[in-house]
Amino acid sequence: MSRSAVELPLVADRAEALPLSTQIVGQLREAMADGRLAAGERLPSTRVLATMLGVSRTVATAAYAQLFAEGWTEGRHGSGTYVAEGAPGSSGVRPPPGRRAAASARGGFPPGPVAGGMPGGAPGSVADGMPDGVPVPVAGGPAGSVASVAGEHAGLTPAAPEGSPNGAAPGSPQAAPLIELRPGIPWVPGIDRAAWRRAWRSAGAEGPATHAEPSGLPELRSALTGYLRRSRGVRCTPAEILVTRGVAGSLGLIAAGLLRRGDLVGVEEPGYPAARAVFGAYGARVVPCRVDAGGLVVDELPAGLKMIYTTPAHQYPLGGRLPVPRRQALVGWAHAHGALILEDDYDGEFRYDVAPLPALYGLDPSAVIYLGTTTKTLTQTLRVGWLVAGEALVSRLAETAARLGDWAAEPAQRAVLTLVRTGDLERHIRRMRHEYARRRAVLAAAFGDGSAGRMLGDEAGMHMVLQTHQDPRAVATAARERGVAVSTLERYYSGPPVTNGLLLGYGGCPIADVARACEVLTDILRLPDPAPAAGSRLQR
Repeated sequence: MSRSAVELPLVADRAEALPLSTQIVGQLREAMADGRLAAGERLPSTRVLATMLGVSRTVATAAYAQLFAEGWTEGRHGSGTYVAEGAPGSSGVRPPPGRRAAASARGGFPPGPVAGGMPGGAPGSVADGMPDGVPVPVAGGPAGSVASVAGEHAGLTPAAPEGSPNGAAPGSPQAAPLIELRPGIPWVPGIDRAAWRRAWRSAGAEGPATHAEPSGLPELRSALTGYLRRSRGVRCTPAEILVTRGVAGSLGLIAAGLLRRGDLVGVEEPGYPAARAVFGAYGARVVPCRVDAGGLVVDELPAGLKMIYTTPAHQYPLGGRLPVPRRQALVGWAHAHGALILEDDYDGEFRYDVAPLPALYGLDPSAVIYLGTTTKTLTQTLRVGWLVAGEALVSRLAETAARLGDWAAEPAQRAVLTLVRTGDLERHIRRMRHEYARRRAVLAAAFGDGSAGRMLGDEAGMHMVLQTHQDPRAVATAARERGVAVSTLERYYSGPPVTNGLLLGYGGCPIADVARACEVLTDILRLPDPAPAAGSRLQR
């Protein structure tokens, strides 16, 4: 049930030097910081606020956009603007006067270089509204298992060190929740709850199926043909799509159905650890294949590979974008060697400063198996993905799925079907582009001047790499002690790492937490380091 909007004594003073929208933002920040506005309380609409203060609606909208971008407020689709759960100072506990004044003076952000770099909010971000929050699911598997290795790229949070869930030592007081900057975690609270409920009501309206469809629901495969054509330029028929349990599930079917023990499979180095784990579990010999700032180095690929796994849209984890000449060379190499290309398009929907290149699959569908997933666009708990290949190959892999009993759950498929058919999935992706662009801007403001290191892979996706001159493990350890969880590049190498850096994922926490984490990391990276870590140079 919708709450009534609160009424506060706000003033817009045209005699003041500050712009009117800045005055409104400052007063609302102060009200949220000192507890007069509590989490979950609804603010007046921009129209009502403009009328109350005698200002234009543009001024009111600009103020709300700034508060939304800073993490103070959230929109609820069709309901209005609310004080965000977890917004700075919104717990209802009145902070000391000195802290209130500091919060107001610095715009609600922790002190540090990012405060001046905050964008004012993407066009439409407030008017469109953001849904109320849902918890970010966390999952993991035993150390070393395929499930745990797959987790990070699939959106699962790797297990914390021994002790409490937050990494506190056994028997110690409960630590504050970590700010989670490890990659692979989407912004689950950004899912429109009304759309989510519609999708699952639609799934529940169908009676239980009498038998499974190893290829996936025909209706979903048909709907995906339009979605993939619009979003990624992939042209295919329903018979060329196999619905799977995500990228790791697709790789498992490919390994089980197409590989024999001892076959050589190329995997990017550094690259997705779960790909190495899956292929190794099926007896293949994994061959590391070098990447540089532009992605996979095609002219160094060895002979004898049965297939090559690659992430051409946004190399995982370094972020390179495979240029067109290399794409053409890769397809030519596959034909010359009778090999298959496995194209993992794990976050191709999210690109910021440059236009997306069409999927590699479009160059030659006979040489490429295209892999897609909902784990980055929605949530890892859905466990629905797809692969696109020639009809005969899809039929063969569907037989493998039937033999292994390995397919996506039908209710989840029906929920995805509704999200695709209604356009809710594409609307969600558009909102998330704005959401992730704001978080990315915070990181760029903190590290873009190069004083802390070199940024890589910031053109797309939900993470970037900060290539530092300090020991990344020492930085990660110091950051965790101060409440920030980051990953290092080391675990993405099968051999000794040749690139030193930190992975900074910005999908899984509020924008105010991203700003706070940047402050912590810049403080740590200002400290002197006796010697640069080995391998601090990016290969070119």
